[in-house]
Amino acid sequence: MPVAHSTIYWSTIEYNSWKIHIAKTEKGLCCVGSPGESLEEFTAYFKKRFPSAILERNDRKLADYSQELTVYLEGSQQEFSLPTDVQGTPFQQQTWQALKQIPYGQTLSYSEIAERIGRPSAVRAVATAIGANPLLIIVPCHRVIGKNGTMAGYRGGLAFKRLLLDLETQKLPAK
Repeated sequence: MPVAHSTIYWSTIEYNSWKIHIAKTEKGLCCVGSPGESLEEFTAYFKKRFPSAILERNDRKLADYSQELTVYLEGSQQEFSLPTDVQGTPFQQQTWQALKQIPYGQTLSYSEIAERIGRPSAVRAVATAIGANPLLIIVPCHRVIGKNGTMAGYRGGLAFKRLLLDLETQKLPAK
């Protein structure tokens, strides 16, 4: 059962033609929404998961997160350093930790993730855990593809998944 939070702060990042809603608790970033997701869809996630939480827009409290995500989307940053507060079952947590180990610009299949967490027969459960990832981009579920190399489902949409994968396969500018 998720931990109750008194206030969850949210903001919106605008990048290219997309609006991406983000939210944080007092501990860190807890959700990155899908591009094009309505505010109603985004807030419904919280009402279901944190029914007693108060949602409050606060661009200032999320400014560092907005900046870090924008710099990543511009192709100038490969890793995220700010704190997160991602909650899930032990199996989900284990799966999400495995996702964070996929290097920038590389991909793995669902079955490879299942093997990495020591559950090679749990490919469907791994896919379900990946689909429940509340931190798109930060926990890089976009780096997981079908075993045959095909693009598989993505909460942010396959076009956004392709954009992220293409972004990560380009060389970063020299510092």
